[in-house]
Amino acid sequence: MGSREDTTKLVKLASLKIESGVGGRGGGGGGRILGGGGGGRWRGGVQRKGLISSFMQRGGRGDGDDEMEEEEAPTHLNTSTCGHFLVITTDKLCAKYTGEGLHGNDVGVIQGNQAAPCHRLLYYFEITVKDRGLKGYIGIGFTDEHFRNSRQPGWEPNSYGYHGDDGKLYHGQGKGHVFGPTFTTGDTVGAGINYASQEIFFTKNGKMVGATFKDVKTALYPTIGLHSPNEKVEVNFGQRQFVYDVEALVQEERERRHRAVENVHLPPSASHSIVRAYLLHYGYHDTLAAFDAASGGSFPPVVCTPHEDGNNGTLDDDTFALDQRKVLRRLARDGDVDSVFAKLREWYPQQLQQEHDSNIIFLLHCQKFIELVKSGMLEGAVTYARTELAHFFGASLDQDLHLQDCLALLAYERPQESPMAYLLHFGQREVVADAVNAFVLATNPCLPASGKSPQSGLEKLLRQLTACHVEKRLLNGGQGEVFSLHRILQGGKDGGW
Repeated sequence: MGSREDTTKLVKLASLKIESGVGGRGGGGGGRILGGGGGGRWRGGVQRKGLISSFMQRGGRGDGDDEMEEEEAPTHLNTSTCGHFLVITTDKLCAKYTGEGLHGNDVGVIQGNQAAPCHRLLYYFEITVKDRGLKGYIGIGFTDEHFRNSRQPGWEPNSYGYHGDDGKLYHGQGKGHVFGPTFTTGDTVGAGINYASQEIFFTKNGKMVGATFKDVKTALYPTIGLHSPNEKVEVNFGQRQFVYDVEALVQEERERRHRAVENVHLPPSASHSIVRAYLLHYGYHDTLAAFDAASGGSFPPVVCTPHEDGNNGTLDDDTFALDQRKVLRRLARDGDVDSVFAKLREWYPQQLQQEHDSNIIFLLHCQKFIELVKSGMLEGAVTYARTELAHFFGASLDQDLHLQDCLALLAYERPQESPMAYLLHFGQREVVADAVNAFVLATNPCLPASGKSPQSGLEKLLRQLTACHVEKRLLNGGQGEVFSLHRILQGGKDGGW
């Protein structure tokens, strides 16, 4: 092989040919394949629809799941919309009442500068009463964006308030009900939203006071109200440690949810059946045989119909072409792409011809290119990119993005240390093996009649789990912790708060 400089020239020639769309199906030209630092658009947890994305997730480096960006949390009081009769310190964390408090509309109300973040398990903030003032008419709670700044939190619709002078809880009207103790100078009072239980809760001096059902589904702002001379409070939005142990509440809520899950009754053989079905679906024939042997005959043995005349002849889509899928998986895991192609042409020539422009052909060609790079055969990889990969340029956005990542391997002196190094890992071979397995399962002539999609029972359960969490959040107005299947499978928490 020539010098690295010669290889770099070949890379540029290959990229120019692909950029120009030579041999491509998408017409003249498109985005620069080797540009932009190597195609980072695929990784970083971004999922894309289609066959490629569904198989790429297994081998990629991203976080998986469509997680939302971190929401901005309140950091200070919003002086632009606060009520009259208030003086706010320059750091916007202290408020003092300067009115006389003679009328019901003489309240000084101020909200946080942001709504409480709702894509988390819970939200919490505190106030410390520096001076109870003349009558201690101090309220803490949550209000919506349309709340009038001349009314105490809890006196109007879509608001909740815990008041210090009488210890009552107010929600949507000027008449409260008995709730907790009063609070005065020196006390620290907190208010929070538990999105998991759909409750508004309040604390005093580090202890839980109580909670009320949260029936407001719109965004809520942390709010304080002052209503008698010289009342003064300081707000803590998390810039310092809370008096109440909110982390313990988070842990308690997680444990409560885990107990609820663990208390769901399942048949003793459920997990065994799920694992067995997974091995069967993905063609791990030898492992399946060992698994059945270890079960002591609890399940009937797997009987595979041999391949005959291009038709594997079994009506059971779980055991369909199991022998062939076993062989193809082994070859793909070994990185022997040429043999995978040969077997597919031998066993499924008609389906392969019909799928000439499909993602499976594309993924196999990409994997062949990756194996060449992995073996250090850079000139061969460049030639292969010219003769095979260039034909796929412009076919779809997903394919273009994956091509960009593959070709970017050539731009690095040590591709195994590059952002595209995940393509060189064994997990990427598993991605291709899964894709080939799905291709074979999709050729089952009984599949359309049965109405079953080529997915394992475990995958269907995980999809259903994700769908249930999404539906639950929708019922709660889109509020609550965003479910991350990826974190669950990696053994992490459901998510931070």
